[in-house]
Order: sequence, then structure tokens, then C-alpha cells
Amino acid sequence: MVSDTKTLSDIQIKTRLLETFRATRMKRRLADNTVVYVLSFCALIIVFSLFAILGHLLTQGVSSLNLAFLTHLPAPVGEKGGGMANAMVGSLTLLAIAVAFGVPVGLGAGIYLSEYAHKRFAYIVRFTTDVMNGIPSIVFGIFAYEILVAPMKSFSALSGGFALGIMMIPMIARTSEQFVRLVPETLREAGLALGVPKWKVTLDIIIPTALGGIMTGIMSSLARVAGETAPLLFTAFGNHFWQSGLIQPIAALPLQIFAFAISPYDDWHRQAWAGALILIILVFIINLLANYFVTRQSRIFAGKT
Repeated sequence: MVSDTKTLSDIQIKTRLLETFRATRMKRRLADNTVVYVLSFCALIIVFSLFAILGHLLTQGVSSLNLAFLTHLPAPVGEKGGGMANAMVGSLTLLAIAVAFGVPVGLGAGIYLSEYAHKRFAYIVRFTTDVMNGIPSIVFGIFAYEILVAPMKSFSALSGGFALGIMMIPMIARTSEQFVRLVPETLREAGLALGVPKWKVTLDIIIPTALGGIMTGIMSSLARVAGETAPLLFTAFGNHFWQSGLIQPIAALPLQIFAFAISPYDDWHRQAWAGALILIILVFIINLLANYFVTRQSRIFAGKT
């Protein structure tokens, strides 16, 4: 009788444990599925937002895209027609100047942080670059105004490119530092073992190995500043004609879009949508290039090339 009672008790305990296990497994599965569904929903929101923006720009701006829009200057105030050719050339000019300002400084800072900086000083520089990444873009425009526009007493392409270049520096510096750090230490040791100076190892071995990642940082920073308007209001100012020099006001797509969008003319509104579509396409192309370089760099570090 006692043996039967013990057997029955063991069966009850095992049954309860099995029920508890099943209940726990169901709760964990429910929690896991809930988290997956929530994260998937967040991802869908991002994708939907992108396609919603692109779809709206296409419906609003594609009707104004034509050869005249791509090759002509803006029409006089109140007249229909014209285009944004000067703004497109101006944006490319400003980005080129920004690259000339930002890339050498950002790349140099990134390599210094990775290869040469003392830990305490490196911490200060990293903290500074992180703070710069969070500064509103209009502040960079005001800084460039005080540095270049006010002393020169003129808005200019040079000051606009300088403002955008400063904005590029922190992202390039941090990205370059991270990718240079990913270069295997054995490559450094092999170069130094051959008696090659450290600076030459850095230039001839480290930088070429990390070049794909460095280009990713440059492309990503370009994509960030390509659509900036606020810094250019204080520096480039805008121009409805062809650029006559780097020390004169210059047109840019963001500025032209802003000016046309706040105007009272319907035709300018349509052209503003078309200009926004062109700007999105430019940013999309830059991001594709960044994705290509990061994929190429990943293959290099994985030893596939």
C-alpha cells in the first residue's frame, strides 16, 4: 500500500513538472514570437516609410523632369519653365569642396587615433568627434560664416563647402579608426619585422588594406551632407545663375528646393518636387557606393579576395 502511494505521488510530481515545463515553454514561445513580430513590424515601418517617400516624390516630381529641367537655368520670377541645372552643378561643386576639406582631416584623425594616439588623448578626441556628430547642422553654418563669410564679406562656394566638410570630419574619423583597427596585427608586425618604418607600414600596408572601409565612411558622410540646407543658408546663400567662381554665391539643390517650395508659384512647387527627387536619387547612389565598399571590405577581412 505504501509502495502504491509513493508511485502515485511520483506520478503526480512528474505530471506537475511536465505541465509546468509545457506552460513555461508556451510562455517563452509566446514572448519570443511577440518580440519577433514587434521587431518585424518596426522593420516594415522603416521600409514602408522609405517607399512612401519615394512614391510621393515620384508622383509629385516626375511630371516636371525633362531635358529642360536638367539643362536650363531657373526661369524669371513668375514665369513657367526653366530648370535646376545650376543647382545640380552647384551641389556637386560643394560636395567636391567638402571632400577636399573633410577627407584629409577626418582620415588623418582616424589613422592617428588607431595607430599613434595616447589612450587619454585618444579618449578626448573620440569624445569630441562624438559631440560634433550631434551638433545641429546650422551651427556649422554659423561657424563657417564667422570663419570665412564675415572676413571675406561675401557668401561663397568655398564657405559652403567648408561647412559641409567640417560636418564630414567626425564620421570619417570614427569610421576610418574602426576599419584601420580591424586590419590584422600580423600585417603590422610583418612590415616592422622587415625594418620598414611605422609610417611607411601605415601608408603602404594598413591604409590599402582598410581602403574599402575608409571609402564607406567617406560615402556615408557625403550622403549625410548632400541634402543639408541650413549650413548653406549662411554660406553658399544660393544663386539663380551659373557659378562664376569659388568666392561667389553658388546654387545648390537643397537651397533651390527650399526657395521654390516657399514661393507662391505652382510651377516652382512642381520643380521643387522634381529637385527633391533628383536629390534623393543622388543620396541613393552614394549609399549604394557605400554599401559596395563595405561589402568589398568585409570580403577582404574574410580572406575571400
